Formats: sequence, C-alpha cells, structure tokens
Amino acid sequence: MIRVLVVDDDFMVAKVHSGYVERTPGFTVVGTAHTGADAVRLVRQLGPDLVLLDIYLPDLDGLAVLRELRADPSTLDTEVIVITAARDVDTIRGAMRGGALHYLIKPFSYAALREQLEHVGSLREKLARLSTRATAAQQDVDDVFGARTRSSAVLPKGLTEQTAELVRKALENHPDGLSARECASVTELSRPSARRYLEYFVNSGKAEVKLRYGGSGRPERQYHWRS
Repeated sequence: MIRVLVVDDDFMVAKVHSGYVERTPGFTVVGTAHTGADAVRLVRQLGPDLVLLDIYLPDLDGLAVLRELRADPSTLDTEVIVITAARDVDTIRGAMRGGALHYLIKPFSYAALREQLEHVGSLREKLARLSTRATAAQQDVDDVFGARTRSSAVLPKGLTEQTAELVRKALENHPDGLSARECASVTELSRPSARRYLEYFVNSGKAEVKLRYGGSGRPERQYHWRS
C-alpha cells in the first residue's frame, strides 16, 4: 500500500483530493496538512511514500516545503507531485528542479490524478525489481529513468505511458484475453480509449488479436498479451 500525505490550504479541496486517493487501488491517505510547516512535520513524523503538495500555503510555499524535504536525508525518498493553480513558468521550473515527479494544474479530474498515482506505483515496482540485483544493465536503468521522466516519445500522440502500463497489466493479468469492453471495465477507461491502447499494443507486436465467436452477430476481437 502506497501511503500518501495530502497538503492543501483549503480544507474542502484536501478532502476531495484525499477521496481521490482512497478511490485508487493500492493507495491510502495517512494524513493531511494545511500549512507548509505542518507538511514538513508530518512528512518527518509519518514517513509517507508520496506527498500531494499545494504551492499556495499560508506560511511556507510549496517550493520551500519541497526544498526542505530534499535537504533532509530522512525525507529524500518521499516522492512529490505538485498540485496547484500556479501556472507561471518559474514555479513549474522550481518544481522540476526540486525533484517533483509531476505537476498537476487545478482543477483536475480524478482520472488525471489517478494516472499520476499509477505512475508512482509503476516507478516503485521498477525500483523494487532493480534493487534485487547486484548490478543493472543499461536497459534496466533506461526503464527506471524512463518511468521517472514519464517519457512517452515512443507512443502515438494522445497515448500516455502510465495508461499504457495500466492496459498492459490488465492483459497480463487476464491470460485468456480481454475484449475492448472488458478491458475498459477492468481499467475504468472508456471503451474507445481502451481500444486505442489495445490496438497500439497489437500494432507494436506486443499483443495479438483472436476472434471470439458466441451467439449471433459479429465476432468480438479478443486481445492477448504476448508472453
């Protein structure tokens, strides 16, 4: 379970974001903070895996909190996603230089936050696998750094690495195959979105299609991950 601290000066917004986190499998909220000082204190006290960090706080701003977390060896491993209404380039640049994994501009949907949470989960899995080895090959390193930087250059326009990873896991977890409708249900994507990712995997040779016949009407395309 990935433990999350939600930081926002608005109590209602913090409650909404906490609800988003709790809706996401594998994630739980361990605390909320409404000031920068409380955020730093709770990160040190609770040791969360991830902080959803607002920029506009009544005392320290979010970038100052981020700098404090990165300067403290005890909080270096805590990942941070900035969530803010700030759109200025200096703030975005400061978040990047401070080591934030991503930057979400308010208001955003549950789907947008869920995608970033799943990205954190994917990154942690990759790092966990890598930590079991004495040495790493370049491909292993590229895999981890590709996940950290969210590189999606190899994906067609409109597709994201995190959602592709979600669909990939769904296919791997269903060796008998999934239709686009079934994949959409499993991943909570729309059917057209699920189909786009499934067809991408087929076109790239990572998945294959078989026709499923049953009852009357046209056969249904069933997608299988190539092992």
